[in-house]
Amino acid sequence: MKILHLDNNHPLLIEQLTAEGFQNAEDYTSPKEEIEKNIKKYDGIVIRSRFKIDKTFIDAAINLKFIARVGAGLESIDTVYAKKKKIKLFSAPEGNKNAVGEHTLGMLLSLFNKLNSADRQVKSGQWNREANRGFELDGKIVGIIGYGNMGKSFAKKLKGFDCTVFCYDIKEDVGNKNATQVSLKTLQELADIVSLHTPWTPLTNKMVDSEFIENFKKPFWLLNTARGKSVVTADLVSALENGKILGAGLDVLEYEKGSFESLFSARTDTGEVLAGGSEEMPSELKKLLAMDNVILSPHVAGWTVESKGKLAETIVEKITEAFPKKKKEKLSKKR
Repeated sequence: MKILHLDNNHPLLIEQLTAEGFQNAEDYTSPKEEIEKNIKKYDGIVIRSRFKIDKTFIDAAINLKFIARVGAGLESIDTVYAKKKKIKLFSAPEGNKNAVGEHTLGMLLSLFNKLNSADRQVKSGQWNREANRGFELDGKIVGIIGYGNMGKSFAKKLKGFDCTVFCYDIKEDVGNKNATQVSLKTLQELADIVSLHTPWTPLTNKMVDSEFIENFKKPFWLLNTARGKSVVTADLVSALENGKILGAGLDVLEYEKGSFESLFSARTDTGEVLAGGSEEMPSELKKLLAMDNVILSPHVAGWTVESKGKLAETIVEKITEAFPKKKKEKLSKKR
């Protein structure tokens, strides 16, 4: 089987697939249209988020048997059409779940202890002890929305703290010893801290808006290491300004490009071109960037040295399990 790799990943990915008898080709630079002309030669593709795998691409890939994404989600792939074409889909949320859990916890502790602002102040010669008095996680109620690989990983990290953990998920019976599953209404009534670990879907798109926020009984802290488009930035900023949200740790932003490689999409919903210059930056994002009770990182929660290898290993395991070596050897003997 021939595999085309469209993004650069850990070298062990190609090394192990080669050892399993797959033929590997690499193309990290050609435009999508150029790749579509030659994709019929390949049985599988491996991609991160370089471009969308849409109906046009899938139709051109007449021999495609699988699409593997070296990451947690599959939102950049037309999964419905791919399944209709009987193309197997692989992703690797198991590979970076630990990294996301640790990053989320790190953001929370940094927010509670005001580490980012304190660091900046001390480095500029300010010694403000009372202004940097923090909060303790001990005894707080944490609500996790989305209790899959990432949500479970974060809940596991919280076991070392004397806090109560609840989870909400559209799937039933996903709670475990680390989190009790409750309704969204119950979570909104009780939570001091809310952490998002949901994929991007029509249900989660702009999920955290003004109505969602106002349904919380208490002011709360918000963490988002999932998908930026799940949070309406303007409504988040308003809630931070009026105190309904006490602080936010955001690894993802609404304005991210679809590839996750840069901050802005090419255009806004109104067609305005966004090149990343400060004059073109949305006003609500400017406000967000200036807030001391907001911590930001560039979509790197699952982006550790260790997870890079784990993601690759997970993809290799799934491909080789679906297309085992013995099966390939039998097929070649018959030919």
